[in-house]
Amino acid sequence: MIHSSENATKSGTFTIGGDLAIHRLGFGAMRITGKGIWGLPTNHDEVIRTLRRLPELGINFIDTADAYGPDVSEWLIKEALHPYPNGLMIATKAGLTRSGPDIWKPVGRPEYLLQQVHKSLRNLGVEQIDLWQLHRIDPKVPADEQFDAIRSFIDQKLIRHAGLSEVSVENIKAASKFFDVATAQNRYNLVDRISEDVLDYCTEQNIGFIP
Repeated sequence: MIHSSENATKSGTFTIGGDLAIHRLGFGAMRITGKGIWGLPTNHDEVIRTLRRLPELGINFIDTADAYGPDVSEWLIKEALHPYPNGLMIATKAGLTRSGPDIWKPVGRPEYLLQQVHKSLRNLGVEQIDLWQLHRIDPKVPADEQFDAIRSFIDQKLIRHAGLSEVSVENIKAASKFFDVATAQNRYNLVDRISEDVLDYCTEQNIGFIP
C-alpha cells in the first residue's frame, strides 16, 4: 500500500522499448475484477476510486490483460482514467481464454490474437497499445506462427512494443528473430527465483523485466 506521503517516482525508472520510461512500482490490474478473476468486482465504486488515485501517487504503468474478467479489467481502466493522463502507460496481454472462474486456457492462433488486439483497442479506447504481451505461448500452435503474428501487429501499428509472459530465455531468443522483445513478464519474488536466468538475460539484453 502506498500512503499519501509516498510516491512511486521514488522507486526509480526503467525504459521499455528504448523510448517509454516507467516507474518501477506499477499497478497490476488483475484483481480489480470479481472472484476467480471472473466477472464484475463486488465494489465497483471502490475500484474506480483506486484506479483514479494511481496518477496522484506517481504510478505511470498499469498492467492488465483481456483475460482479466474477461475484458472487465480493461473496461474499468477506461471508465476510470480515459482520456488518459500524459505519460500513463497501459500494458495489456492476450493469449489466454476463459470459460469460468480460475480457468485459463492458452490459445495462440494468429487470427485469435489479432481479434483480441482489436478488442483491447476498443476496450481501452486507444488507437495503439503501447505494450502488448503474449500472455502464454500456446504449445498447440507453432511458436513461429505466434511470433510472426506479433510482428504483423507492430507493422500494422496496432501495438507499439511487444513482450512475452512466463517464458524461458530460449523463448525470448526465438521470438527475437521476429520482433524486438521489449519485455518479459515472469513470476519473480523473494521466495520464487525460478526465473533468475530470465532476469539476468533481460538485464544483459536491455529487455524490460516485469515481475
